[in-house]
Amino acid sequence: MLATVAPLSGVQAASANETSISNYKSSDLSLNVKSALAIDASTGQVLYAKNANKALPIASMTKLITVYLTLQAIKQGKISWSTKVKPTSQIVKVANNSEYSNVPLYSGHSYTVKQLYEATLIESANGAAMMLAKAISGNQVTFVKKMRALVKKWGITDAEIYNVNGLPNSYLGTDAYPGAAKNAENHLSAKDMAIIGMHLIDDYPEVLNTTKIAKKTFVDGSTKTQMTNFNWMLKGLSSYDSRYPVDGLKTGTTDAAGACFIGTVKKNGGRIITVVMGAQHKSASDASRFKQTDKLLTWIYANYKSVNLTANSKLMTVKVPYGEDTTANVGVKQTTTLWDPVDGKSLSASLTRKTVNAPLTKGKTVTTANFKSGSTKLISLNSPNGMKVKVASLQNDNEVNFFVKIWRTIFGK
Repeated sequence: MLATVAPLSGVQAASANETSISNYKSSDLSLNVKSALAIDASTGQVLYAKNANKALPIASMTKLITVYLTLQAIKQGKISWSTKVKPTSQIVKVANNSEYSNVPLYSGHSYTVKQLYEATLIESANGAAMMLAKAISGNQVTFVKKMRALVKKWGITDAEIYNVNGLPNSYLGTDAYPGAAKNAENHLSAKDMAIIGMHLIDDYPEVLNTTKIAKKTFVDGSTKTQMTNFNWMLKGLSSYDSRYPVDGLKTGTTDAAGACFIGTVKKNGGRIITVVMGAQHKSASDASRFKQTDKLLTWIYANYKSVNLTANSKLMTVKVPYGEDTTANVGVKQTTTLWDPVDGKSLSASLTRKTVNAPLTKGKTVTTANFKSGSTKLISLNSPNGMKVKVASLQNDNEVNFFVKIWRTIFGK
């Protein structure tokens, strides 16, 4: 049960807000990574953070932006799953370099967007990602500009993006971003990556149907290439843990980035996104990023319990001074999972507005709710002063006429 408390008071300084998000509960769990973050995939509620605002190389986690723009282009009808693309000579060079993760691509061969999309997500194929960019924008630089514009639209202002796959700039030969340093790599923070993951899952949840695939064959005529997902936490792979049925999203590895991983898992009706960056990577068989993710999930499961608030269920009552009914029941606009710290304290809610204007329409947002565990506010990526959840009217309520308003103003109801 949620208890009603007085509205939240006081506003922390911006620098304190950034600190609270960047290192939220970091002293409670020691992770051997440069940065980390765990959030709720829907609300953005912050569960844990370590250096989450620090921009670092993201390597192949970059490909989630490429995939988002691919799914967007398909939705907009600019390309289709069956659209065929031929590689340039430079893409062929990248795709057949054994030092990079790839499926082989050949000059003169045509590949469907569906093939390239799957190869990008499952095998983390660098050449395939470049092919998606070619299919959508015609060339790499134009597509990179789309990537930059997209993340800027999402409020990400510290992004450094030079290519579509996360390799160091010089590795792309003639497709290297002009004017950028040879060793330039894409940089984002763990917070930025979590925002990208949230948008991807929210706008295109079908992406999980592919990110959860452990193995698949890439077929090019008579040539067949076995793809194995670099996310070893998937069922059937070496770091799978049945307690945490991870179904996405993407790994990333370069010398500068170390081992990175943005993961996601469903838990008691909610979905968690985790990000670890700069984990140890001593060899190709080093599973440190997954061990650190497993450690993070173990801590979250032990230290939080989920509270599911269902849409159309009463949360509180608001006053409607000039409504036919002078009070109205309100509830969360959409079913929402909150993560309540296991601290022996009650979870409580308060409304930012307790009085609303008529007329009311059932299902229409009328205010927002903040939540506390004891005296501690739940915070989110967008609301470090207290996570805000949209609250809607659970009923229709017409506005009374002018004379009734006057009567109520003078005499009350």
